[in-house]
Amino acid sequence: MSDGIASDHLHQQAAAMPQDELVPGASGQPESIQPQASLAHVLDRANLQRALKQVRQNKGAPGIDGMTVDELPDFLQHHWPEIRTQLAAGRYRPQPVKRVEIPKADGKPRLLGIPTVVDRFIQQAIAQVISAQWEPHFHRHSYGFRPQRSAHQAVREVQASIHAGYGWVVDMDLQAFFDRVNHERLMVRLKSRCPDAALLRLINRYLKAGVSVGGDIAPTLLGVPQGGPLSPVLSNVVLDELDWELERRGHRFARYADDCNILVKSQRAGERVMA
Repeated sequence: MSDGIASDHLHQQAAAMPQDELVPGASGQPESIQPQASLAHVLDRANLQRALKQVRQNKGAPGIDGMTVDELPDFLQHHWPEIRTQLAAGRYRPQPVKRVEIPKADGKPRLLGIPTVVDRFIQQAIAQVISAQWEPHFHRHSYGFRPQRSAHQAVREVQASIHAGYGWVVDMDLQAFFDRVNHERLMVRLKSRCPDAALLRLINRYLKAGVSVGGDIAPTLLGVPQGGPLSPVLSNVVLDELDWELERRGHRFARYADDCNILVKSQRAGERVMA
């Protein structure tokens, strides 16, 4: 039996394990996925265990198929070998996300896309690998959706700059950012650090999986739908370009997702930055 077939067989055996064996207590990041991202790293057993544990902890509403998070482990026990085979062969097709609207503080609706729990599991596994690969390269003033980082740290960064004499703030919020991400530009950014075509193809399929609105399926030509585990890390991959451009220009700043504060010493400098 070849190494590839043997590996598939072992993963199929792991999928059939009882739930308490499938999700161990350990949650450490496997070092092997740090240097580069690939579909093999996504399908690594330890990575999948972490993903399943995280999805169960996050809970959340069902997607278009109605499956709940509590039903996911039993479903995977019976169906994961076939899903994994589809993923490894490049045949897997994500299901469209369920479009829901929630009100924002200003009364305007925020559009969320809720993937099925199976796709949330796969997205989480992908996100863990992409995050581990990009984390060493993200700017230190990026605080959103990153391990060991928080909004409180972003606030303290801004406060430190104000105390240092940078008392004028250019407050920037990218309108509808998550809905407008350019897929082609995002994929080019991902490819710069991830040469694995199979993983890039799978991510692209998630970007273009479509949304279910009132029972009708609409294509997704732009954006990374808020609501899935993959969207936060992909948003940081896109906005990392902004961070390093601000660094190149010598600005003090703190960014949390699509909200960014740039701190300068005078009103004139602030107006110049805004321009």
